[in-house]
Amino acid sequence: MNVIDHVRDMAAAGLHSNVRILSSLLLTMSNNNPELFSPAQKYQLLVYHADAIFHDKEYRNAACKYSMALQQKKVLSKTSKVRSSTGGAASNIQAQSLPSEIEVKYKIAECYTILKLDKDAIAVLDGIPSRQRTPKINMMLANLYRKAGQERSAVTSYKEVLRQCPLALDAIIGLLSLSVKGAEVASMTMDVIQTIPNLDWLSVWIKAYAFIHAGDNQRAINTICSLEKKSLLRDNVDLLVSLADVYFRAGDTKNAILKFEQAQMLDPYLIKGLKSYLISKQHPCCGRMDVYGYLMAREGHLEDVEVLGGRLFNISDQHAEPWVISGCHSFYSKRYSRALYLGAKAIQLNSNSVQALLLKGAALRNMGRVQEAIIHFREAMRLAPSRLDCYEGLIDCYLASNGIREAMGMANNIYKTLGANAQTLTILATVCLEDPVTQEKAKTLLDKALAQRPDYTKAVVKKAELLSREQKYEEGIALLRNALANQSDCVLHRMLGDFLVAVNDYQEAMDQYSIALSLDPNDQKSLEGMQKMEKEESPTDATVELDGDDMEGSGEDGDLEGSDSEAAQWADQEQWFGMQ
Repeated sequence: MNVIDHVRDMAAAGLHSNVRILSSLLLTMSNNNPELFSPAQKYQLLVYHADAIFHDKEYRNAACKYSMALQQKKVLSKTSKVRSSTGGAASNIQAQSLPSEIEVKYKIAECYTILKLDKDAIAVLDGIPSRQRTPKINMMLANLYRKAGQERSAVTSYKEVLRQCPLALDAIIGLLSLSVKGAEVASMTMDVIQTIPNLDWLSVWIKAYAFIHAGDNQRAINTICSLEKKSLLRDNVDLLVSLADVYFRAGDTKNAILKFEQAQMLDPYLIKGLKSYLISKQHPCCGRMDVYGYLMAREGHLEDVEVLGGRLFNISDQHAEPWVISGCHSFYSKRYSRALYLGAKAIQLNSNSVQALLLKGAALRNMGRVQEAIIHFREAMRLAPSRLDCYEGLIDCYLASNGIREAMGMANNIYKTLGANAQTLTILATVCLEDPVTQEKAKTLLDKALAQRPDYTKAVVKKAELLSREQKYEEGIALLRNALANQSDCVLHRMLGDFLVAVNDYQEAMDQYSIALSLDPNDQKSLEGMQKMEKEESPTDATVELDGDDMEGSGEDGDLEGSDSEAAQWADQEQWFGMQ
């Protein structure tokens, strides 16, 4: 047993730090005395040394060492040809035991991918002949081609993966995300479904994700629910997270939060769901728990959001998700400068995090930096063209800068591209409400949206705003009561309180404001409505109470000013995280 064998055994045993030290010393010896090791032994040393460096996450250094190993392999190949021509059988046996050249090229591509040098990674893998490509090489190539927009090449590579491994579900989803028909994908797995027991669910699974990528949210929900109800797949975390995300895309916040909660209970260490392209086209990377945190923050559950963010930080602070969740907590606490910093930190960890881009864009918009916000919303749109909140953020920016024409163009484009559903109709109506000329059109659009989904909160809110402008208070009360019959929402309760005040029904208005504050204790508008009523009902008592409230309010203002005074502190961080 020679020294190279000892290095190989240590590498196999996972003693990477030991391999790195010894292989470095042996390579120096070889450089000073080229006759000390054979070309094959030096090739082995270089590969083991590169593996140890890769394990230490020094990817650029590892790629360099792997490349040196490939150069040494070329020298070895030349000497092997000379020896084989002289009948050296031993050299052939030795060549078979050497580290695979294909594996070394894969490692180089892996380094380049981590370093975000995708073109270099593709070039390395393209250099491997098709017949020599293993399933993992084809899978990496498919993902790289897809990211680079080379969809035809990506489809070919994914199909090659499935040809060799028909149960490669990630490859199946990759094909569906590239608009390959579900029936065609299912046909590639039919043989294995028929020959292996208990795989009858796979064809339904493929159908469910085919509906997702076709944008048919309702059928996707129905199909995933049918899968989730099957005894063998009940309580599968990935299915629950996918279902939660489809509910979110459909605008059903209540069910989205419910399914996320179920997934978290089953797996408390969950940070990400399935790869994002399982959920939407051209959506390279986005976690799911950040969406969960965003929804809870939007609903006013800030204490729960704070707990969730802290728990995920304890699991890993190297993922974007906990930073985004903490940023959402800051944003909905009106601490925009801190939200901006946390969003930028999340983007630094994952430049393709859609939720981080939306958070940073919203913070910039609320800080008056509208043009910078537009850049972030556009990037979010590029990464996730099927997510309506990306478009809504951009439209809000246009409206904030009086760009009604741009907002109208964007809203019409969404309507034509994604079809006439409750969400797109409401987005278009929102823009129409900004122009007095298109008020009637807005009313028609909202009526269509509510005809499709009477419980869609955003449509109810916009219709109530329109009725308030027209002073049709009784009609507004009926609308809000009907919407609240099957759900409880802070904004709807507060608006109902406002309408009841307008018709002098103060007692019930007070009840509605109380319910709104119980759902979101931070809802300032509900608090203001309640205080205004108290002042009107009892001017003397209200004056005394208002003085006390003012004192408390001044304390809160002090806190807010303190949080805004953090702007200087966070601004120092902005340059570091590229937020200028």
